[in-house]
Amino acid sequence: MAGTTNVTKLAGKATSATTGPAPKAPEQAPEAPATTSETEAVTPHTALENTSVDQLTKTTEGFYKSAEDAVEFGRGNFEAFTKATQAYVTGLQDLSRQAFAVAQGFGEQAVENAKALASVKSLKEAADLQAGFVRTSLEKSVAETTKLNEAAFKLAEQASAPIAARWTLAVEKFTKPAARV
Repeated sequence: MAGTTNVTKLAGKATSATTGPAPKAPEQAPEAPATTSETEAVTPHTALENTSVDQLTKTTEGFYKSAEDAVEFGRGNFEAFTKATQAYVTGLQDLSRQAFAVAQGFGEQAVENAKALASVKSLKEAADLQAGFVRTSLEKSVAETTKLNEAAFKLAEQASAPIAARWTLAVEKFTKPAARV
């Protein structure tokens, strides 16, 4: 090759460079979706799953909170009912004692009236004495009945106060707009 020109030498080198082993292709990345529509189909599905899980979590937490609130509200109702019952029983015992004392007082008054009637000397004196007894008994009866009625109304107010408070709380709680989940 002594008589070859530089151009020929260069051409030979170019041929040998192209006929040599082919370079390796770069490693391929994981297969990506071929079209845009496939890419769009994957992304909303993933977003939908995330949204569904978030929404399910919020809904579950809301139900759990509602259940806790219902249990607490029921416990408060039970406590109010217990307080009302205790107040009613205690007040009823007091009313019974007062009524018994009134009845006992009327019994003692009747015994005194009978003794006084036994010592009369005339029918006119007995009629006058009996009229005084009736008037005194009627006045005492009205006064004692008024006292017992006032005590009974006071008892009703005291016994119903815890339940009325729970009723007011229930109305306030359930008339508020419910929080959206």
